[in-house]
Amino acid sequence: MDDVAGIVDRIAPNYEGVFARETIEKYVSESIDHLAASSKVTRFFGVLGERFARERLDALAHVEGRVAKERPEVLFVCVHNAGRSQMAAGLLDWRSGGRVHVRSAGSAPTDTINPAVMEVMAELRIDLAREFPKPLTDEVVRDSDVVITMGCGDACPIYPGKRYLDWELADPAGRPIDEVRAIRDQIDERIQALLQELRISVSN
Repeated sequence: MDDVAGIVDRIAPNYEGVFARETIEKYVSESIDHLAASSKVTRFFGVLGERFARERLDALAHVEGRVAKERPEVLFVCVHNAGRSQMAAGLLDWRSGGRVHVRSAGSAPTDTINPAVMEVMAELRIDLAREFPKPLTDEVVRDSDVVITMGCGDACPIYPGKRYLDWELADPAGRPIDEVRAIRDQIDERIQALLQELRISVSN
């Protein structure tokens, strides 16, 4: 596993003039610790910790006004970040053609994404192989224009000026593939309606 210093050396040039090295180091270390606390899989903590830290630093840069937003930010939150929120994030990125910046997180993230979820998403040629369950952190909520919860109760902090939606959808965990596919399609319908509300044309 890459050590914190090695990851910081690699990503620091991306934040030159935005964050001090000490801030980058803090977020890299915290991100690895967050993932370690919520997952039994240790093999890829360096790689995943780096990606998670970048996501959090990008959000913080927007929140603090250090970097201007270029796209709307939408965050999907469910309990485990292994099913509904991952499908929603993948579908929104696909349907928007990348014109929305999408994140997902879990109030109690699990180790891996549900294999049935990956299978039904692959049917639409949406590859979730690089995605991973992530814990919910403050800066990604603050950076979001729309926060969509899916069965995670009141775990998501509330900030003024954010748009909050709660989508009541069945949890795909433990369900047969046909039911997971039906949940995917229900999410897709809501995604397309959301894009219309955001005045972004639907791709694909």
